[in-house]
Parts: sequence; structure tokens; C-alpha cells
Amino acid sequence: MPLPYFLGCPSWNDAAWRGSVFPREAAAEDFLAHYCHLFNSVEGNTTFYAWPDAAKVARWAQTLPANFRFCAKLPKEISHEGDLRDNLASARRFLALMAPLGERLQPLWLQLPPAFGPQRLAELGDFIDALGARSLAVEVRHAQFFDASDAERALNRLLRDRGVERICLDARALFACRSDDPAVLDAQRRKPRLASVRPTSFSASPQVRFIGGPDLDANDAHLTRWVDKLAEWIEQGLTPHIYLHTPDNRLAGEQAKRFHERLRRRLPGLQALPELRTSQLDLL
Repeated sequence: MPLPYFLGCPSWNDAAWRGSVFPREAAAEDFLAHYCHLFNSVEGNTTFYAWPDAAKVARWAQTLPANFRFCAKLPKEISHEGDLRDNLASARRFLALMAPLGERLQPLWLQLPPAFGPQRLAELGDFIDALGARSLAVEVRHAQFFDASDAERALNRLLRDRGVERICLDARALFACRSDDPAVLDAQRRKPRLASVRPTSFSASPQVRFIGGPDLDANDAHLTRWVDKLAEWIEQGLTPHIYLHTPDNRLAGEQAKRFHERLRRRLPGLQALPELRTSQLDLL
């Protein structure tokens, strides 16, 4: 039976995952197949920074299972450069490029910069309406969208009325850790330190990004609310997505596996993740 939710990491190709997500002897060209054996979704961070070429999308389309979900981010040049409405043509070209993935291309994420504030809500609404994407989720970072103000209520109404998810971004665990590790310091520099966390659900597929620190045991306390929240959403008949990060993502696969085991304890009857493949013959 398929899982009642979507679980994934920010990528599928970290060589450090040999022995945890991939067999120890796995070849790099087989990482994607092994990843899909264990997890049923991925946060496609790479599309935020660079457009894939058509040949790469075709390879993904040949490899990804039918029930897999590729959470693609709109490229940064669309979300971060100028008025969103002026970038509609580029957004449509991106969707056309990714079209071979079919139903597997969902949700589509629009990650907005911290400077995108309440004065641009009309622009956001126009962009969403004109794009008409099948499954869309928006991540905001402006402080006024986290202060229970009229601006936050206006954002929530705009998204709820369109059935567009507000991505639940939780980086509390990352900022709670004290470390001189360059990977931690870099993640703390790049990730937003938001005043609060918003566990919202405006459609059938709530979206969660959890960014933890390098100590998986320390992350557990911050994950408790998400174990409970995802269990609640699943019991309501929703199909949530959750993507687990660590500072350099070398432990992201382990973090995702640990999350699933905790959710299994909260939801008796939830099946275990598949066993790690042990040989290349398993790919045949």
C-alpha cells in the first residue's frame, strides 16, 4: 500500500547516504532509483538555482515511479527578479519543460524573498490566477506575514481562497543549536530565522519544510509537533508532504527515516519504509 503522506529530502543524490539510503556499493547513476525505493517524494531544490535540460527531465520521467511526487521550485529568476506578473512567460516555459513528469510534478513551490511584503499581495494573487498551476504552494519570509496582523490574515485569505498552500517552514532546531561547524554556520546564515511557525492547511496537501541541526536527537523535540500535526492531517483524510533538512544534508536521509518511525508510533498500522536494497540486482 502507498504511504498516506509524502516524505522526502532536499535532494536524492548525496554520496554520503551510502549505507543509509543507498547500498554502500551503489553507483552514482543509480542513486535516484535507490532513493525512490525508500522515499516517495523529493524537494527539487536544484530547479530553484538552474533550469534542467530536456534530456535530464526525460531521464527523470523514465525513472520516477507513478506515485512519486517531484516538488519543483520555480526558478529564482522567476520568484526573485522583478514583478511576478512580468515573469509569467518564463514560468509557463518552466512548466512546459517539466511537463514530461505529468502528475508526478506536484506540488510546484514558489519561494518568495524576504523583501516580498504585504504591498505585493495583489501581484501574488494575479500571478497565481494567471499561472493556473495544478498544485501550488507558496513560501513567504517577510516578517509581517508572521505577526498575526491584518497583513498575515490577508495573505492567508488570498491563498485559502485559491486552494494554494502556505508552506510551513520550521528552522527552530537549526537556530537552537550552538556550533562552530562551518556547515551549521552557513545554514544559519542562509536560512530565514522566522518569528513563529505557521502549521497551516489550505488544501488537501499541506506542506512542511523542517530544517534541523546536525544532532538528530536534539532535533526530535522540535519534530514532535510535526509528528502530531501530520498524524492529525492524515486522520482527517489529507495527504501532507514533509521534507527534512540538516545543515549540509548529509544526515537528511537519516532524519527522514527517523521521522517516519516516530510517525509509525503515533499512527499504529502505518507501514514501515522498505528495507535498504543490498545489491544492484534489486534494481532490475
